[in-house]
Amino acid sequence: MSLLEADQLFKVFGRRPEQAVERLRSGATRDELREDGSTAAVVDACFEVGEGEIFVIMGLSGSGKSTLLRMLNGLSRPTAGRVLFDGQELTALPPKELRTVRSHRISMVFQHFALFPHRSVLENAGYGLEQQGVSREEQDRRATEALDLVGLSQWKDSWPDELSGGMQQRVGLARALATDADLLLMDESFSALDPLIRREMQEQLLQLQQQLRKSIVFITHDLNEAMRLGDRIAVMRDGRIVQQGTPAEIVLSPADDYVAAFVEDVDRDRVLGRSAVRPAGEVPSPPQRDGTSERKAVNRG
Repeated sequence: MSLLEADQLFKVFGRRPEQAVERLRSGATRDELREDGSTAAVVDACFEVGEGEIFVIMGLSGSGKSTLLRMLNGLSRPTAGRVLFDGQELTALPPKELRTVRSHRISMVFQHFALFPHRSVLENAGYGLEQQGVSREEQDRRATEALDLVGLSQWKDSWPDELSGGMQQRVGLARALATDADLLLMDESFSALDPLIRREMQEQLLQLQQQLRKSIVFITHDLNEAMRLGDRIAVMRDGRIVQQGTPAEIVLSPADDYVAAFVEDVDRDRVLGRSAVRPAGEVPSPPQRDGTSERKAVNRG
């Protein structure tokens, strides 16, 4: 079942963006638009994210992946196209309703931690709940549970500058988990970390996913990270998604020379071994946790 859908999304910056979209639909290139003062950041992006799935959007710098992510939660309005979240068109919501969806059902984990230096680890982990209007006692309880999930409950009274970079990123992850949001958006969340810590964070995310079964959109420029984390992967180039599929599908059947060059040095045995553990297209349903998932299913009708 699809939780999130991107339907023919375009994002154009500059002069006459709506006209630029029509030109792109008629076959104009990004370079042709740039000559006329427009920049096509995202061009006709279409994909779906299932419940309990890690969907990775991968591309080099300037490919449009972060712009695409910002459209998924309404931080950036598409020039054309729709974003559907749990059957609701986010791009048509009034600002107040959109803020409610963002604060209760969609959480974001940033690249550079985004922690408040004047707040304790516990207060940082509970910040999203504070924005929801949750009582302080409930904030502390749920933030402590989230910190325990990421192995930091013993650091809850510490200050962010007392933690390593990896620990700070785990606080950011705990803040997202504490809200019990349906969708996590992770924008290059591990790229600022040292390689060893980055791998540890990848492993922790996979372990948490086995337990929580969140729907996650994960942005990265690192192919190995994409192959390790993604149930499915969308490869972007010049604003367009040039291929999407499981890691095995992308490694074994690259859509073009660009993708083939990307996957040339991938450890195929490891990718195919992971696919054998989870067959293509199999995304487990979210478990029932204290009735939470059941209640949400009822509310969705």
